[in-house]
Amino acid sequence: MFQDFNHLSERRKAERAQKRRKKIAIISAVVIVTVTIIAAGIFAVVYNTHHGGNAKKPETAGATNEVSRLQKGIKMICNPTDYKTTCESSLTKAMQSKKNASSNPMDLVKAAVAVIIDEIDKAFNNSIKVKIDDEKVKGAIEDCQDLLRDAKEELGETIAQIGDKMDKLSSRSNDMGNWLSAVMSYQETCIDGFPDGKLKSSLQKGMKNSKEMTSNALAIVSELSSFLSMLKIPGLTHRRLLANESNDISLDNDGFPSWMTHEDRRLLKQDTSNLKPNVVVAKDGSGKFKTINEALADIPKKNKERYVIYIKEGVYDETVIVTKDMVNVSMYGDGSMKTIVTGSKNFVDGVRTFQTATFAAIGHGFMASSMGFRNTAGPEKHQAVALRVQSDRSVFHNCRMEGYQDTLYVQTHRQFYRSCVIAGTVDFIFGDAAAVIQNTMIVVRKPLDNQQNIITAQGRIDKREQTGLVLHNCRILADDKLVPVKSTIKSYLGRPWKEYSRTIVMESDIGDFIHTDGWLPWQGDFALKTLSYAEYKNKGPGAEVKGRVKWPGYKVINKAEATKYTVGAFLQGDTWVKASGVPVRLGLFE
Repeated sequence: MFQDFNHLSERRKAERAQKRRKKIAIISAVVIVTVTIIAAGIFAVVYNTHHGGNAKKPETAGATNEVSRLQKGIKMICNPTDYKTTCESSLTKAMQSKKNASSNPMDLVKAAVAVIIDEIDKAFNNSIKVKIDDEKVKGAIEDCQDLLRDAKEELGETIAQIGDKMDKLSSRSNDMGNWLSAVMSYQETCIDGFPDGKLKSSLQKGMKNSKEMTSNALAIVSELSSFLSMLKIPGLTHRRLLANESNDISLDNDGFPSWMTHEDRRLLKQDTSNLKPNVVVAKDGSGKFKTINEALADIPKKNKERYVIYIKEGVYDETVIVTKDMVNVSMYGDGSMKTIVTGSKNFVDGVRTFQTATFAAIGHGFMASSMGFRNTAGPEKHQAVALRVQSDRSVFHNCRMEGYQDTLYVQTHRQFYRSCVIAGTVDFIFGDAAAVIQNTMIVVRKPLDNQQNIITAQGRIDKREQTGLVLHNCRILADDKLVPVKSTIKSYLGRPWKEYSRTIVMESDIGDFIHTDGWLPWQGDFALKTLSYAEYKNKGPGAEVKGRVKWPGYKVINKAEATKYTVGAFLQGDTWVKASGVPVRLGLFE
């Protein structure tokens, strides 16, 4: 999964680096000056128009002008949002509480994100005031606390990435949109964990403002980042061009993005067959540890370098969590049918879906190769997750995920799967990540007699979220046990778990067992107008689109539209996925 790169001479490297720095410096200077002039002009025109050009007394004019500019700035920055009243009131309150509050657009963007943190705390604490005796509710509260802690941490990362200069925003907008989308998902997952009743309703009502603020922040970030493109300054006309030339995520002369460490570069130039792991796990005692959890516990605290764990052949019956503190962890085994992590936690036995996962990858930058992940609870146990992934920039190569209902939980962030096998029955690929599953076998198994098969259940809850599920160049086929009864059991490509569910199936081979409708409603007409389901150039007996559903949100897309959902465009994979060394098609196959 790793590859070699040709080396340039040190002299050529130095010359290129010097030219790049000079170019960036010039562009940055031009952008800063231009944006300052435009912003000042907008605020000046609005202010003078509003006040009829009347001059104020010298001692009060400056302060009054700044207050007016702040008010106009708030209205301007809130203009693209869906919840303008919430946006304007929250920003006004936040800026009034600050000393020396200014109308600087960057300060307003930071405030738009910061208010979410305060609102999340307030909403949760106000809702959970009663004494709780129900163990399921206690568990849901614990999950919420973890999820909202993650939300606040990633909101903090978003604020840190905004910085103080407009010219940096374009190269960071994808990261910020990704983190804000995850924050939206965390809030929804928190609510979903509670059983229906008064407490859940109270929490839904209490978190309404924080979800609206998150949606507003997504809209603001998107609008401001596109603003630079509108300036039509050479080098800034196309967002992706600036992103590739920025100091933040530029590629070096070896083809690696700048955020990768020296150790990552060294490892990615090697072949896994010759790769020396940091630690070896083996059930037979031939490694340093006999369990995966022991190996994870041995990772040095605050380690940021790539940490490689080789897991020898064997069935490891343990619940594994790669925590948020365990970043840049790589695991590889002896094959997806030889190195297997297994478990059987499930919803029927009283475990919340969120906690049923046999393996959970949370720490960012996680990579897995040649491993299997199983949940053996069976179809009668309903929700039973084999693999849950929350890790940003995560990669799974030559892996196997086996279960029945809810096999693979693509929870949040950017994820890439290549040459895997994913098997299940009901909603067995679900979640709210930006995930591309490429060159993978999607195996539909035999469900319970009273069930239908649904491959996907994507959970986007807001149209601003940069999330969706893409099946690209995959094979969708029936398991051997399903084949004899495929005419009596209906199977579908997906259904809308949440209101803005987004799933694209493109350039894939679809078996004849998929129902001609293709897609299944969740309940009644829920989400049928707001979802985004699409197909592009699929083949096979189940790919005929003439009999597909006639929902407003479903369509057969063209090449230009399909390109938006490729690894390069949708995941910004031309940097991190390509650099991982895993085989990848950044664009379409045809």
